[in-house]
Amino acid sequence: MVNRPSYPHVHQISVSDGGVPKLPVGEAKVSEQGVSGDRQRNLKFHGGPDRAVCLYSLELIERLQDEGHPIDAGSSGENLTVSGLDWDLVRPGVRVTVGPEIELEVMSYTAPCRHNGRWFRDEDFSRISQKLYPGWSRVYAKVLQGGVVRPGDEVTIVKV
Repeated sequence: MVNRPSYPHVHQISVSDGGVPKLPVGEAKVSEQGVSGDRQRNLKFHGGPDRAVCLYSLELIERLQDEGHPIDAGSSGENLTVSGLDWDLVRPGVRVTVGPEIELEVMSYTAPCRHNGRWFRDEDFSRISQKLYPGWSRVYAKVLQGGVVRPGDEVTIVKV
């Protein structure tokens, strides 16, 4: 059993120099441009102000692992892997705070791409498609207020 805080929190912060997997870091600055140290390979589909931060649920990752998928936190390109948050409430229009400073607005569900194939049995990356499996998608968020994020920071839904 993993010892986790009892409140919804940031489990892992992940960045990369482009592509997946994104790898864990101890802290990062979050701004309207995204997460410091992170870069997207294809700016047509990733990044920009409305896709500055990608979030995903640790509990969904663990359920995917239980199904036999070799996915882990950061594998599918999320910047913030959160734990303990009711993922059914995380949808476009919802606002969340992260730690004492950061406020995000969820703008859209992410569309999985072939680069995520290696994290799924039979390379079936559609397993995290909102269209095919509602509630299993990662989300993109716009930064309303930036700041520094660290693992363990509380995550709270402030507007549903």
